Amino acid sequence: MSRDTLSRTAPDTARRPDAPGRRRRRVSRTEARNARAAAGFVLPFLALFGLCFVAPIVYAVQQSLHRTERTGPLGLGGREHEAFAGLANYAHALADDRFLAGFGRVLLFGAVQIPLMIALATALALLLESASARGIAFFRSAFFLPYGVPGVIASILWGFLYVPGISPLVKIADAVGWDVDFLSRGTVLWSIANIVTWQFTGYNMLVLIAQLKSVPGELYEAARIDGASAWQVARHVKLPLIRPALVLTTVFSIIGTLQLFAEPMVLRPLASSIDSGFTPNLHAYSEAFVGNNPHVAAAEAVLLALVACVLSFGFLRLVGGRAKERRR
Repeated sequence: MSRDTLSRTAPDTARRPDAPGRRRRRVSRTEARNARAAAGFVLPFLALFGLCFVAPIVYAVQQSLHRTERTGPLGLGGREHEAFAGLANYAHALADDRFLAGFGRVLLFGAVQIPLMIALATALALLLESASARGIAFFRSAFFLPYGVPGVIASILWGFLYVPGISPLVKIADAVGWDVDFLSRGTVLWSIANIVTWQFTGYNMLVLIAQLKSVPGELYEAARIDGASAWQVARHVKLPLIRPALVLTTVFSIIGTLQLFAEPMVLRPLASSIDSGFTPNLHAYSEAFVGNNPHVAAAEAVLLALVACVLSFGFLRLVGGRAKERRR
C-alpha cells in the first residue's frame, strides 16, 4: 500500500492531534461560563445574608464585649467612650434573677405549648387530607387565616377578650359561676400560649399538608388493599412519612418560643403580672431602651441566641439518634 493511500485511510485525529485539547478548552470555557452564572445567582443571596444576618450577629457580639464609660461628676459629664469589658456584661446578665426567671418561664411555656400546637396542627392536617373530607379549601383557609394577622394585632384582639368588664368570655364564665381572670399571675402565661397557638397552628398545618401531598397515593391504596383502617393508615403510613415536616415545625416553634416578645409586650399595660423580665427578649428590650444599657442587652441577646441554637440542635440530634436506632 502506498504512502498516499495510508495517509488517506489514517484517522482524522492523526491529522489533527490537537483535537482533544480543543475539546477540553471548549469544556473548560463552558464550565467557567456556568460557574459565573451560578455565582451571579448566589451572590445576591450571600450579600443579603451577610448584611441582614451575619453583620447583626457580629455587631451584637462586639457590643456585648464593651461598656460605656462616662466622664464628669457622677458620670454625668459630657463625654462618653466605649471600653473593652470582656465577659462582664455576660456575668451581669447571668446574675440577674429576672433574666433567668424569664428563661425558666419560656422553657415552661414551650414544654406545654409546643406539643399541644404540633399535635393540633397534625390532627387538622390529617383530617383535611382524609378521603372523606369536605370543604377542604374553606377550612384550610379558615385555619390559616390567623397566621395572616400580625402578632401585635392578635394580642390586642385577645387582650379585649381577656380584660374583665368588656370581655364576653369573662361574662359567660361569670354567668355559669366560674370566677376566671385570664390576666392573673397564674394564668397570664397560658393566655399568651392561647394567642400563639391560635396564630401559628394554621401555619404548621399547611407545612404538614404540603408534606402529605408529596406522599405517593399508591402507598395509601396498598394499605387499604391490605385491610388497614383510616386510623391505621394515618398512624402507620402518614405519620412516619411526614416526620421531616414535624421536625421542621417543632424546631421553628422552639426558636419562636425563645423569641416571645410581642404578646407580653402588648398585654403588659393590661396585666400587672407581666413585668420587664417576663421573657428574655422583653428583658433585653428593657435593658436597652429603658435602662439605657445596650451592652448588657447585647449580651442577653447573644445568650438567647446560644440557648436557641443549643435547644434546636439538641432536638435535631435527639430525633436523629432515635431514627438511627429504628433503622437498626
